[in-house]
Amino acid sequence: MNSVLFPAGVHVLLQIALRTAVIYGVVLIGVRLSGKREVGQMTPFDLTLLLLISNSVQNAMTGPDTSLFGGVAAAATLLLLNYFVADLSGVNRRFRRLIQGQPSLLIHDGKVIESHLAKEHVSMDELQRALREHGISSYHDVALAVLEVDGSISCLKYDEIQADAKTHLNRRRFIQKKT
Repeated sequence: MNSVLFPAGVHVLLQIALRTAVIYGVVLIGVRLSGKREVGQMTPFDLTLLLLISNSVQNAMTGPDTSLFGGVAAAATLLLLNYFVADLSGVNRRFRRLIQGQPSLLIHDGKVIESHLAKEHVSMDELQRALREHGISSYHDVALAVLEVDGSISCLKYDEIQADAKTHLNRRRFIQKKT
């Protein structure tokens, strides 16, 4: 009974913590490399993959130790790592860009940037759906559309740019109205 609840010793808990930290890093890198759209828009396929990954790495984290303390050590390690990654992301811009990525410009000045769509695995249908969600009928009416790091697409229409804004889009719009 005690062997099920309590591990053989502290060295086993440290081994579990190390294994868990390695798995956390591998899964974090894998999720990061999968792209912004996949993380932001989880499909049934993505959920299935996530559940299977969590099940497949469980034994790699705890090894042969199936004790209560072994599970607690793995969970505590994951929570601590997540806390430290979030904390470091909050204060270090370079680390935040590495972990979260950067927003990607999808539409600029009414023109779709197809190379960015391809790089981010965003289809034209997905982009048009996002425009409709923002009440925009055509990408020609969009000053900027950005794929955010959370996978959402934010849009700024020309009429939302303030007249006194000192942006190149506002200057271009003013020049176009004069001609």
